[in-house]
Amino acid sequence: MAHPQPRAHVTQIPAYVPGRPPTARPGLTSYKLSSNENPYPPLPGVVEAANAAVATMNRYPDMGNAGLYDALSARLGVPPTQLAAGTGSVALIYQLLTAFCDPGAEVVYAWRSFEAYPIAVTTAGATSVQVPVTADGRHDIPALLAAVTDRTRVLMVCTPNNPTGPAVTRTELDTLLAGVPPHVVVVVDEAYVEFVRMDDAIDGLVVQRAHPNVVLFRTFSKAYGLAGFRVGYAVAAPEIAAALRAVSLPFGISGVAQAAAVASLAVEAALLERVDALVKERDRVVAGLRKVGWQVPEPQGNFVWFGLGDRTVEFAAAAEEAGIVVRPFAGDGARVSIGEPEANDRIIQVAAKFRDALDG
Repeated sequence: MAHPQPRAHVTQIPAYVPGRPPTARPGLTSYKLSSNENPYPPLPGVVEAANAAVATMNRYPDMGNAGLYDALSARLGVPPTQLAAGTGSVALIYQLLTAFCDPGAEVVYAWRSFEAYPIAVTTAGATSVQVPVTADGRHDIPALLAAVTDRTRVLMVCTPNNPTGPAVTRTELDTLLAGVPPHVVVVVDEAYVEFVRMDDAIDGLVVQRAHPNVVLFRTFSKAYGLAGFRVGYAVAAPEIAAALRAVSLPFGISGVAQAAAVASLAVEAALLERVDALVKERDRVVAGLRKVGWQVPEPQGNFVWFGLGDRTVEFAAAAEEAGIVVRPFAGDGARVSIGEPEANDRIIQVAAKFRDALDG
């Protein structure tokens, strides 16, 4: 019997696999290091702003995100016409591909990279062109340029790269932009930009001002600790920002989320002190892993990458036995978030035992 059929490409959409919560273990505190969440709770001023907004939950949120755009405009030094908000930066990926990709258009990006990219590309009816990262988890700039064709409409640059960790340098990005045709939208996905500590780092706002085809994606989920509220934003040329707003979900960002994001910008200095503490903890974890024999790619986000190949699932199981849930990508590796010091100590211990087993 005939029945309704979705569009053909819908059946090809890969499933998004979220980080699992930890399994409770008697006598052992469990930790979730699978979703790159900020382990710190929100600051008091943010909680108060969110609570105040709850009192008006009977009203629709501001569809124009005016307060959020004004706060971002003041913080970033760009006019509101260059801003577009979405329910997390992942929503902006969908919006951009909807706005700029006809069926069959090509979208170029490094792989392995953010898991949502192939999902969003397939949802848009476009075609993924995946360019393998280098052995140390970096974007292969010459290979990305070689992958651009006359069918390319979007090129995604995830920096720092999720899940492998390294960030693209300004020199690398300049080389890429010099070789990409101006009609191709180049997304610089900076979900973890606040955690970057390296020489020749990208200043995304400067790059965007110099290149009208560049779009910055940023989020309040990671450094700002608002993962549960889903607020992301783009900085782009006015025409591109308008296109992103045109295809956005009406009333997508709740009033509570908008209030929390604005309040987070107001107490940004205190929040960024926490980011500094997480970066120090990241450095401590990397030093501990190297001491026990691991050579992880240079992490510039709030996570580290274990390139384990076929041993990935085994490593994830060992971590779970120790009360730590990580994010395995079967056949490739495992991403482990930087969390509470006790959780980080435990993952170093797990990694040391696993290293011994590999060597043995």
